[in-house]
Amino acid sequence: MAYTVAEPKVQDLTDVSGSWLTDKSFVKPGVNSLVAYDLDKGTVQWTLPLTGQVCGASRHVTADNRTAILFEAAKRTAPRFYQSCTEVGVVDLNTGKLMWSTSVTGGTAGDSKARFSEVTLSGTTVAAGGTDGGAAFDLANGNPRWKPQANDQNCYDLGYGGGEGLVAVRKCGAYDNPSVLIQNLNPTTGAPVSQYKMPPGVKYASVVSTKPLVVAADVGDTAGDGSGISDFFSIDEKTGKLKAKITADADQYAARCRSTKVEACSQALVGNGRLYVPTEEHEGSTGDFGSETNEIIAFDLATGRMVPEKADAGDKYTFVPLRMDGGNLIVYKSPPYDKGGRIVSVDGGTMKETLLLENPADKSIHNAETSFSLNGSEMLYGNGRFFISGTMVSKPRQTSSDIKEYLIVAFSAGH
Repeated sequence: MAYTVAEPKVQDLTDVSGSWLTDKSFVKPGVNSLVAYDLDKGTVQWTLPLTGQVCGASRHVTADNRTAILFEAAKRTAPRFYQSCTEVGVVDLNTGKLMWSTSVTGGTAGDSKARFSEVTLSGTTVAAGGTDGGAAFDLANGNPRWKPQANDQNCYDLGYGGGEGLVAVRKCGAYDNPSVLIQNLNPTTGAPVSQYKMPPGVKYASVVSTKPLVVAADVGDTAGDGSGISDFFSIDEKTGKLKAKITADADQYAARCRSTKVEACSQALVGNGRLYVPTEEHEGSTGDFGSETNEIIAFDLATGRMVPEKADAGDKYTFVPLRMDGGNLIVYKSPPYDKGGRIVSVDGGTMKETLLLENPADKSIHNAETSFSLNGSEMLYGNGRFFISGTMVSKPRQTSSDIKEYLIVAFSAGH
């Protein structure tokens, strides 16, 4: 274990979602700030003070380490501890400078500032969305490319998926019976290149990947487990035609999306013309207590069929897919009580795994590593270093002073 960072003291439940890894720093929202920590020592390299709390963070980073954030225009105060999420900005993760920040009016917000719930980037476009509608900005200077527009069909961009492409999830019509459109956009103008209309019974959709275009949805609220996924849709991004619908029974598969957000899926990875998802935990081969395990299986995006190759976590370990690394998957293996977690690379074709890092089995370290819930944390791995960080910080509990609450736990493969 390289270091830990304790949770900051807050007066009310505070969202600290977002984390970025550069070749020099691990960067994480603090209270009304962004903070960069040295990769190996955990010393603070820079702090960027903001007018209010970070309330949105792009998953994507440019080649020169710029990323987009949302933050509040003022600090939260008692008794409500609430501010609207209205400010959009771009941060240089190398220097900790806020390159620009801005806000927009329009759409259902009228003359007041539009509120956003998430932000992403694609190429030179920063795009933010929410129930007030969507807006986009020039990455270089913050000039608006488009703003939320009021219209008679009651249509608005709920949010965007970024990365290789820019895809909007657009909702139209009545609140209780909306139609949901998946639009592949020209990132500079916002003009739709192609469009796919989701089937009836879909209220929300999540973008898993923009290129190839893969969308997840809970059709007719059938998932029933809070995962937000009953089916994946493989869509041709040029024509908007459906290539394949992949039914992913929520009792069987462990990928998750936050249904009201467009780009908040975890554990579903796309690469090599395949969709990779882990199965839910089940009893291992021995059937002993604590022998739970799972697999990663893959579906062909062209046909929707399951491929024969799969990866097996082995007794007592649980696979948590983190990201693609070229044609391979970077995967965390959540550990049993007497071992440390592992980071492995899984070959995207053969599904054979290679060990990259194994954490210590020491009890106090194990306790720190497993103090985060898998769904309430973010995990980043790069260059032999592994970071687990929280997404929510709560008011300190009066009772148990011996239970340590961590914001960050960092591991390093002995550099």
